[in-house]
Amino acid sequence: MIEPLPNAPLAPRTTLELGGRAEWLVEAGSEAEIRDALGWAVDRGVPVSVLGGGSNVVVADRGVRGLIVTIATRGLDIDRRHDVALVTAAAGEPWDEVVKTTVAENLAGIECLSGIPGTAGATPIQNVGAYGQEVASVVARVRVLHRETLEETVMTATECGFGYRSSVFRRADNPYIILDVAFSLVAGGAPNLGYAQVAEGFAAGATPTLGELRAAVLDLRRSKSMVIDDDDPNRRSVGSFFVNPVVDGANLESVIASARVLGVLGFDQQPPVHPVGEERYKLSAAWLVEHAGFPRGAVRGRVGLSTKHALALVHRGDGTTGELIEFARDIRRGVRAHLGVDLKPEPVFWGFDRDDPTE
Repeated sequence: MIEPLPNAPLAPRTTLELGGRAEWLVEAGSEAEIRDALGWAVDRGVPVSVLGGGSNVVVADRGVRGLIVTIATRGLDIDRRHDVALVTAAAGEPWDEVVKTTVAENLAGIECLSGIPGTAGATPIQNVGAYGQEVASVVARVRVLHRETLEETVMTATECGFGYRSSVFRRADNPYIILDVAFSLVAGGAPNLGYAQVAEGFAAGATPTLGELRAAVLDLRRSKSMVIDDDDPNRRSVGSFFVNPVVDGANLESVIASARVLGVLGFDQQPPVHPVGEERYKLSAAWLVEHAGFPRGAVRGRVGLSTKHALALVHRGDGTTGELIEFARDIRRGVRAHLGVDLKPEPVFWGFDRDDPTE
């Protein structure tokens, strides 16, 4: 039987290295231990939170009530079926190891997601995406466990309710813990060159190998301090703190007008924008942050913005979550006041009175 640790520190288990302690914590290295942990919590009426790599969670300074279950299950299986391969990864499998292995096996579909921290089981939760790819396009199914009934279910991609950086697993009432995820990848498929910053690293008309594209993505992420490196002063972050907002045509024109009035956009210039549907446009949250008066490298006490990417809020050391939340709140207010856009945070928040303490 599992024996949860009381009063366990959480900061060392997150990439921000911030936050208080867990009332109880257990590291589950097998599905049997996950079931035991959930049974322990149900018997005592204790709420459960699930922690993977800690790369997308902000923990309150006061800590988190209940049981934290850290998922440490491992395993990767590749089932080749002609030109398609079904790759099944245990929830605790490090995500970049999954990508590295599939690229080495010449399986296309997630190569642009190289270098993203965290675990495989976390990728469907926020529909992880980068540089023209997202996991929703390749998820075949997700095997889950109900937190209270301990009933096992297999969910299709449609049942996962994927949206932009969202899924049914992100809802406050989500009853499931992810056990493993199966991805449908293309054997010998061409690498995805749909993102300009990635494609421009190769000669026009060239078709890089999956390995070459992975290397290019890793280089690009490193240039933005988006690959965890102990020697990088920007390393303590959750990556992009805000989601790129999607607006309609009228709102886009309003943003452009506001930027021109502020003098941060010339009358012959346009902000970076990507059409995502009829009269729907995705704006760059990083551009909005910087042009609302929050430049890269901005410092606020012991937190600030990355020197290489305006979307990464970073912890400089010896700080508090409260400082980070206050800074994030000020950024949201500044972008709203100057450019008329309300940014939404990408990470989840634990131990706070509200689901989104940055509002």
